[in-house]
Amino acid sequence: MIRAAVTGLGVRTPAGNELKGFWETLVSGRSCARTLTSPDFGGLPVDFACPVADPSASSHVTAKQERRMDRATLLAVCAAADALADAGQYEALPERRAVVTGTGLAGNETSEITLLDHDERGHGRPTALYVPKVMHNAAAAFISMRHRILGPSLTISTACASGGHAIGEGLRLLRDGSADMVVAGGAEACVSPTILLAFHRCGALSQRRAEPERASRPFDVDRDGFVLAEGAAFVVLERLEDAVRRGARVYAELAGYGRTSDAHHLTMPDPDGDGAERCMRQALSNARSSASDVVHVNAHGSGTPLNDATEAKVIARLFGPGQVPVTSTKSVLGHAIGAAGAIEAVVSVLTLHERLIPPTINLDSQDPSCEIDVPRRPRPLTAGAVVSNSFAFGGHNASLVFTPAPS
Repeated sequence: MIRAAVTGLGVRTPAGNELKGFWETLVSGRSCARTLTSPDFGGLPVDFACPVADPSASSHVTAKQERRMDRATLLAVCAAADALADAGQYEALPERRAVVTGTGLAGNETSEITLLDHDERGHGRPTALYVPKVMHNAAAAFISMRHRILGPSLTISTACASGGHAIGEGLRLLRDGSADMVVAGGAEACVSPTILLAFHRCGALSQRRAEPERASRPFDVDRDGFVLAEGAAFVVLERLEDAVRRGARVYAELAGYGRTSDAHHLTMPDPDGDGAERCMRQALSNARSSASDVVHVNAHGSGTPLNDATEAKVIARLFGPGQVPVTSTKSVLGHAIGAAGAIEAVVSVLTLHERLIPPTINLDSQDPSCEIDVPRRPRPLTAGAVVSNSFAFGGHNASLVFTPAPS
């Protein structure tokens, strides 16, 4: 079976756009949540989130190109470009290169501006660029054009599992011989008044307006929902033998991928966790690993009461109660919806590369029903596999298994 190396990483996140600062924020446990001061968010029942402060786009796109992109596409293009630059001089021919992007809400910024700016008949005022800016495959198109990717150019949209699925499908393209190099990841730019209000009305968001930095509290007994975020993250995948031959830095191997469906409810997870457990088992089998090989889980860990309880139940059932340290990256970064799985995949790769488990913050009193080991401070990582989970509205599940780079 083809072994897949992760040779490039790129991010645009609330914690920053450079890998060093991004990692330091996670390890130090500094929350990225803040009150949104723009008048657009005034009067909302939830007025805080984890936005990206500055996409730092000028080094990647011209002003004209940026005007042709929705914010989600811009974040994706910048993160993917950084990942490809980080990978160095890859050897794949243009027709042997591929891109897979994931997004849940795609061109939300463009859609919201256009539809709210309606005429006297209630019709929106779309520009000539409206359709290419809101289409889900816009990021894949721009990335393929910029980097001359003539092989598969695909987009996955499975809500909060989109980024994880995109990276997993990238692995499949390598293994089935469709590509020699894949840049894969996810992007989302949904910190907007309409989306905040929508998630609030479906009961998914934390209500802690007075202390937003303490609002995201996965696995805590007082958790009351997630904190909305935005961002993008991409990885570069290539065959391990190719990476070694060209002397590339290998952060980790992407060894396994699982994807299942709960087929249970549009927004709630199956309380028994059958789909999530099958997904993790499938990923481990795909990696030719067992539960005993896993030394860390980067959980979906959204901070919603049902998700955390279900995921903790599955982890305890699969690995044993309290046997494997579990981190929720969302406690620091918030929940970036379609980008979340890709951001957390990058965190999982860095966890292996740095040999350090980042903490879960705001865990004042762990829910006794969550029988898992959740580190509240950074902890050294022992040798083994790391699992990254993404579970989404609609019952879509994705799990990735990363293993250490060969020494």
